[in-house]
Amino acid sequence: MSGPVSLNVTHEDAQAIDDCWNRIGIHGDKSCPLLVEHVHCRNCSVYSAAATRLLDRYALQQEQHEQASAKADVDVVTRSILMFRLGEEWLGIATRCLVEVAPQQPIHSLPHQRSRALLGVANVRGALVACLSLVELLGLDTTSAAASGARVMPRMLIIGAQGGPVVVPVDEVDGIHAIDERTLNAALRAGQPASARYTRGVLQWKGRSLRWLDEEQLLSAVTRSLS
Repeated sequence: MSGPVSLNVTHEDAQAIDDCWNRIGIHGDKSCPLLVEHVHCRNCSVYSAAATRLLDRYALQQEQHEQASAKADVDVVTRSILMFRLGEEWLGIATRCLVEVAPQQPIHSLPHQRSRALLGVANVRGALVACLSLVELLGLDTTSAAASGARVMPRMLIIGAQGGPVVVPVDEVDGIHAIDERTLNAALRAGQPASARYTRGVLQWKGRSLRWLDEEQLLSAVTRSLS
């Protein structure tokens, strides 16, 4: 269904990208002058920009394909939501506050930390970025992890907060999904659980109970944790 569309789009976009890493980079003749600084092409902003462009196109075409496949008599309006897991709980947040999904990195603790939510700092492409615990901010219980037969990869979400990006580690990222706005509105009308911090509502998505986060409230809490 969506697979062939996504692969075709990625292939077409790849043809328009200058894959310098295959010509003069780590997979080419290694003549690129930036290799001295970056050691490997994956650390270079040119490589990252190309990857981001392909992922953006993939997400866009995936979303368009899902909308076109919907059997409805009215136009379907959707919102783009990133879904991820912390412990046993699945959460969703608007992608407009997301900068990047990055591989897991070591977190370096800081002496005399003022906030329980502040884990320390992580190295993101040579820059030290504050690392916060969403578990602490949201008041989650992650004493037991979600059971899964599949191999999962912990990730770090880089989100745009006031004053600059921050990093939050998560146990698993499901991906970006286009959610029917009617489903989100129903979750809003139902309200949030009394104990759920920074939450718009809870919705059912493909057999999962998903906690839809209020990104404005959450980013305000992030800013307070760093001040």
